[in-house]
Amino acid sequence: MKLASRVAILTCLFTVPLLAQESGPNPKLTALKAAHLVDTRAGRVLDNQVVLIAGDRIQKVGPAKEVAVPAGATVIDLGSATLLPGLIDAHVHLTGDPQNHGYKSLGISIPRAALTGAKNARLTLEAGFTTLRNVGAGGFSDVALRDAINAGELPGPRLLVSGPALGITGGHCDDNLLAPEFSHHDEGVADGVPAVMAKVREDIKYGADVIKFCASGGVFSKGDLPGAEQYSPAEMSALIMEAHRLGRKAAAHAHGTQAIIDATNAGVDSIEHGSLIDDEGIRAMKEHGTYLVADIYNDDFILGKGKEYGFTGEMLAKERMVGQQQREGFRKAAQAGVKMAYGTDAGVYPHGGNAKQFAFMVKYGLSPMQAIQSATVNAADLLGWADQVGSLEPGKFADLIAVQGDPTADVTVLERVRFVMKGGQVVKNDLR
Repeated sequence: MKLASRVAILTCLFTVPLLAQESGPNPKLTALKAAHLVDTRAGRVLDNQVVLIAGDRIQKVGPAKEVAVPAGATVIDLGSATLLPGLIDAHVHLTGDPQNHGYKSLGISIPRAALTGAKNARLTLEAGFTTLRNVGAGGFSDVALRDAINAGELPGPRLLVSGPALGITGGHCDDNLLAPEFSHHDEGVADGVPAVMAKVREDIKYGADVIKFCASGGVFSKGDLPGAEQYSPAEMSALIMEAHRLGRKAAAHAHGTQAIIDATNAGVDSIEHGSLIDDEGIRAMKEHGTYLVADIYNDDFILGKGKEYGFTGEMLAKERMVGQQQREGFRKAAQAGVKMAYGTDAGVYPHGGNAKQFAFMVKYGLSPMQAIQSATVNAADLLGWADQVGSLEPGKFADLIAVQGDPTADVTVLERVRFVMKGGQVVKNDLR
């Protein structure tokens, strides 16, 4: 009891000054002016808007004629530009690099991957993505990256991270490029209900915000089939239940039809990829309100540049098998009204090009506004951060971007973000 009291006192001593510093009596005031603003919650574009920012939070949003700019506030006039909330990518691998796929990946150490992640975090932030969900990284390197960004030591987006993804022995989330005499298993490997429950606890112990697991085979693994279910329904149910019990969401890598259905029925929060989704899977996802996070751009990169980047012949063959099916499945899911959150699998292709997927989402069934909402309000909801990011509203983080042109008419303008602000701090301004 004495120890607990001393800890409580010390916590107060160290916490109170920090809180006072963050929400001090005189936060810096900034007023952003722009000709247009995308209201992602209402799904409309507003004209001649002002966003008033106090410290790292939005204080007020409204027409220029109604929002009084306080004396002493820094005014940033973006002219004819269009303002949007900072974009969200719910499926990235910051510590990955497309040049390191295939057998070259065996020579990349965890420290080297972490440094790669630092570079990619900056590139992605400058591209206008101010929040990311990193789903799979060795050695908890994404945890370290998140913590360094939060400490202000590195530039980068807000991160939710998974640490090592869970998977079966020899499955997609187990590094199976090595010969058997090396007897290697990835750190996320767990077989059987007790083992997967223990692995969920271990990931959370070391800092995971979300639990990622491989419900089916994959494209970039050796010897397995993307459509084959890997974790059993019992293992998935135990894994997801344990994640939820400990306050974490669960994301399922699932190309295969049965894996999609079983993970969804087990209560998973999102299906990643969803390449071979069928009508039953769509019905299940709609019934459970499960998000689909489908990376429908990178098929072009993999098949166009994969050989040059060292992807193996097996990887390219499997991508040819599932790539177009994934896009057609996305179209059917969109028409059926399945909830969509934006996720690109960046790391499979170069980081910083995250916005290239918007055009493909529009081509395969979403309106430009729906595609934008998938990367703002929808993704924020999936991440559990709907009260923090995803829309320009009072009380939310001052994470904003600006583009020239109307993204609701031409969604490709999001590939050319001209202004980025994160937490009230200007990261990039090419509109001056």
